[in-house]
Amino acid sequence: MTQAAAPPQTDRDLASIAEARALARRAKHAWLELAEFNQEKIDAIIDAMAAAATTQAEALAQLAVDETGYGVVADKVQKNLFSSQKVYAFIKGMKTVGVIARDEDRRVIEIAEPFGVVAAVVPSTNPTSTAIYKILISLKARCSVVLSPHPAAVKCITRVAEVMNEAALRAGAPQGAISWMTTVTLEGTQELMKHRDVAVILATGGMGLVRAAYSAGKPAYGVGPGNAPAYIERSANVKKAVRDVVTGKTFDNGVLCSSENSVVVDEAIAEEVKRELVANGAYFMNKAEMEAITRVLVSPQRLPNPALVGKPATYIANKAGITVPEETRVLIAPLDGVGRDYPLSIEKLCPVLSFYVVKDWREGCERCKQILRYGGMGHTMSIHSQNDQIILEFGLKKPAFRIVVNTPTTHGSIGLTTGLDPAMTLGCGGYGGNITSDNISPRHLLIMKRLAYEITPAANRFERAVTGINLPAAPARPAPQAGISAGALTQRIDHFLGSRGYRGDARTADGRSADLPPSPASADRRSLGVGGQVFGESTSTGQKPLEFVCEEDVRVAIQSGRKLVVSERAIVTPAARDLGEQHRVFTVAPWRG
Repeated sequence: MTQAAAPPQTDRDLASIAEARALARRAKHAWLELAEFNQEKIDAIIDAMAAAATTQAEALAQLAVDETGYGVVADKVQKNLFSSQKVYAFIKGMKTVGVIARDEDRRVIEIAEPFGVVAAVVPSTNPTSTAIYKILISLKARCSVVLSPHPAAVKCITRVAEVMNEAALRAGAPQGAISWMTTVTLEGTQELMKHRDVAVILATGGMGLVRAAYSAGKPAYGVGPGNAPAYIERSANVKKAVRDVVTGKTFDNGVLCSSENSVVVDEAIAEEVKRELVANGAYFMNKAEMEAITRVLVSPQRLPNPALVGKPATYIANKAGITVPEETRVLIAPLDGVGRDYPLSIEKLCPVLSFYVVKDWREGCERCKQILRYGGMGHTMSIHSQNDQIILEFGLKKPAFRIVVNTPTTHGSIGLTTGLDPAMTLGCGGYGGNITSDNISPRHLLIMKRLAYEITPAANRFERAVTGINLPAAPARPAPQAGISAGALTQRIDHFLGSRGYRGDARTADGRSADLPPSPASADRRSLGVGGQVFGESTSTGQKPLEFVCEEDVRVAIQSGRKLVVSERAIVTPAARDLGEQHRVFTVAPWRG
């Protein structure tokens, strides 16, 4: 029985998995070489890649729009140049090789080590600019990189990789320093992220992808959804505030995750804001029109329809069957609440804004919190105000890690119009389930090795005093008591025994009474040798007691059949002791006091 051929999709999955494995292994070899490059060589590679991407910025933007159907060519050109010029200018002078910092006071030296192979997942909404950015920051950190393009943007992302790889190779980069998948499936991307040769993941995309990155068992920098609110407080410059909101929302037709999705306005200036919005091309929808937009734009899962992501406002209105002026740039939906009962309060990724009116900044603060909690935790918001105290209150209270002031959220969050680090990957911190709230840079792809010199001596409990530390003094040992002579001890013993009826007249040669039983003193003249062994009775032989006995001395004594007289303090080697005890050749000389 012949086995049926595998379905085409299964073939693609297997091919994608095999490609991911091969590219990861290749990138690991390239990284081992890249990690040994000095700063000058790394910077030369970065210079060459940035210049190559800059010359191709317009062509790459056009290719991205043609392939994905998302956004505006002119805006994508600006984003490409942001990555190849502003990000490049930010990282150009950054030290990423060897000793990068010295703290003379703490005597700590920081040494940069590259993380390893980077798995860079690139989205379809900002494909070319994100690819340029991720390649630049990876190689700046001496990390090789493998790109996993979104399936809807494989061609334009591949072209970015080809352009930058050619420039990198000419500047001396090793083969495999920049790699990219051409057969892209979810299974292949997951295999890449989990591969043992991959060290870290840079994931930009939907929540499903970001969760997959964080569950791959590797360190990962992921980006969650935005749903950024823009609050216009009563002291704001209304004309500029409205212009900023419309500029941010219409930039590349709203595909950046940090673009404005809601406008929250103080009641005192609500009518003025509405007039300015209309003057800037906004169209306020009625209830029926909002329902029509909801049907075509919002899925049952409360996600934006991919077919309308990054499309102009007039295109979306036409698909919903509503008529709007030709000059319409933004569709506005006045809402009373946030959540599943208000579908247009989601992140929309197109020029559609929800609109809320609040009594004051306190109510505005709560409304912004609700919006962020419904799909934008930790990401971005803006406040338009001239009141520094209220601005600070928003900074203290809002669950967003990029609160940009008097500027579009889109441009301010990535560092285009603010002093934030220029980046296309924006961490959302713990609020958004991310490991960091930073704008990701080469620093996040480096591991710091630290040399730390002693500045405070360690305490030693066996020493009485250590510099800077007072230890308690050890208790004094009792002074040794003076000994008692043998004669005095004998007299005391005789006196004690005599008081109990024993006579001590006649004495033997060893000094004890002849008619008395051996006294304790004489009994104790059986001496203990090394290890507490009894060597034998003490005798008076006239032989000079030995102070040191070795094994050979014992053997000679055994052969000649004589005893060895040792002093009570004699040093006897272990072998001599064992042999002497076995043959009972030791005799301890009488103690003379």
